[in-house]
Amino acid sequence: MSKVFVKANLALWLVWVLVLTLTPEPATGQSDDDLENEIPRLSTGSCKKSGMCCPGRDSSCVIQKAKPNAIIEDLDDIPCYCDHACLNIGDCCGDFKAACGVFDCHVSSWGSWTPCDVDCGNGVMTRTRAIIQEPRNGGKPCPSLMQKRGCLGTRCQQSIRSSIEETAIILPAEYSSRRRITEGSDITRNLRLRYLKHAEKERAKPYCVEFEVVRSTKACKMLESLLTLREGSRVCTLCEPEAQRSYAEYRCVGSGSTNGFSTRFSSLREPSCHGKWKHIHSNSTCSCINGADFIFI
Repeated sequence: MSKVFVKANLALWLVWVLVLTLTPEPATGQSDDDLENEIPRLSTGSCKKSGMCCPGRDSSCVIQKAKPNAIIEDLDDIPCYCDHACLNIGDCCGDFKAACGVFDCHVSSWGSWTPCDVDCGNGVMTRTRAIIQEPRNGGKPCPSLMQKRGCLGTRCQQSIRSSIEETAIILPAEYSSRRRITEGSDITRNLRLRYLKHAEKERAKPYCVEFEVVRSTKACKMLESLLTLREGSRVCTLCEPEAQRSYAEYRCVGSGSTNGFSTRFSSLREPSCHGKWKHIHSNSTCSCINGADFIFI
């Protein structure tokens, strides 16, 4: 029994020695994680020392210590190239640009933004930068030299500013006839007849405004009479004398201006239907195919 026990212990000892022999030890001061995360070193080849600068892609314009097709065991033997195509592939030698006269484009810092190009409403501001060094011999090309951003001119006349901030309250054009049916029993009309007439009010004439819808809510698609208020469509809105207000210089509130600014609209029938539209033009008659689509309230 004693001999068997000794042989078993000897076999275990040999296995243990074999495991210790085959297991590599980490270098001094490095852990296993350090070895796994070690960053490979770049080739130390020099185009200047080798006197090589080749146009295009030239596989023979290479600096390599090891023989071609040899297995690279030392990271210092990684080949690097001195041809201009290495700029695109990323395998240039460290001094390629300096040795071969390659210059990247260099630009100055951005200048100041210009003032808004309009006094009132939506405009554009720009800023520029200059080229300090033109690219040469395949260097990086120059980036954009101009940037633009939107701005809002605030030097508006008071009447224009007021029209931009207004919201047009609208109804489908079919309500125009109903307005006239109830006009005879309208108490406000009776009150107007009791007082002196205003000269500017008496000269007020109906006019039609064509808008291009810029943005509208989903609620505008719920009713068939509001389907025309979809983004990108053009609608005609009639401004009748009954809707013209003295404080708005006897025009309809929210009818906008002739300068193409975006204003807001809201449906009285479906208040959740609202959005923005842009004034296209005004005329005494509606230019839409079916006449007016809506009326101002």
